[in-house]
Amino acid sequence: MVIKSGTIQFKENPSIASTGVVVGPTEKKSTFAESFDEVLLLENEKGETFEQAHTHFIEKACKETLRKGHEKLENVDVFIGGDLVNQLSPTNFAARELAIPFLGVFSACASSVESVILGSLLLESGNAKSVLAGASSHHPSVERQFRYPLEYGAQRPGTSQWTVTAAGFALLQKHAKNAPIITHATIGRVVDGGQKNPLFMGAAMAPAARDTIERHLTNTNSRMADYDVIMTGDLGKIGLSILKEMFQDENSGVILQDAGAQFYGEDEFFKAGASGAGCSAAVYFSYVFNQLKSGVYKRVLLVATGALLSPLTFQQGETIPCIAHAIECRMEKRG
Repeated sequence: MVIKSGTIQFKENPSIASTGVVVGPTEKKSTFAESFDEVLLLENEKGETFEQAHTHFIEKACKETLRKGHEKLENVDVFIGGDLVNQLSPTNFAARELAIPFLGVFSACASSVESVILGSLLLESGNAKSVLAGASSHHPSVERQFRYPLEYGAQRPGTSQWTVTAAGFALLQKHAKNAPIITHATIGRVVDGGQKNPLFMGAAMAPAARDTIERHLTNTNSRMADYDVIMTGDLGKIGLSILKEMFQDENSGVILQDAGAQFYGEDEFFKAGASGAGCSAAVYFSYVFNQLKSGVYKRVLLVATGALLSPLTFQQGETIPCIAHAIECRMEKRG
């Protein structure tokens, strides 16, 4: 049911039955590291290309999700996923291995939540019973596509963020026992604040995050204080501070958080924090999911943010259009 202006209310309350998160070696430095299911020792353990390794991260995360959910692959109706590499190549090849119906999505670093929204709609409509949904990113493969090969040794300004090597997926089902439910979603609008610097993504994405959060709160007749946390995906430290300045709500300072800003803590090596489609997926489907399952969080709004640029549009001098998709999750115990 669409309430208005892109906000959807799910009457059937699709559940997040289980999740799986697999990350690379650098991510063991994350403040969320204890919540991840597996930390691999190398970003390409088998000596393969980085893109092939990226595919293996996705496959591992999906299999871990199914293992924890006590579900067989053949019982999954649809696999929905996305990444940042050209034509979603890593996710496409993972879908080849999984061999189940597949929908590839791209909202850049907002792909994690876009996947969950589409999966929830399939469950709500009765066209699926089990859906694997999520997203991923891989530091070496993404950096050489959007910026420079790692071997180049390019210097990073203080506004830059570190692309996370991570794959995070969720098993969505109807009426799973003692599982967080998805009550609402707000589909993002493309917002362009006129930014052109690909090394200052936080400033580019903050207006899109504000637009989605404001519409969600208005359309659901909610206030920031109604949530335990409103967590954006990868605005980073600077982008989060910009977003907080955009809101006059007295609760925004505590309730507004960002996965990318917190991902590597205060380690200055990572500059303004973390980014990548795997950033929000890793945090939402590990730490936040666990907090909901344990009852620490009762109601959260997860707002994944994405910058919809490409190397070509940057070279042509275009500004950076951005988007933010949101899902509202609650924890309600059910037998």
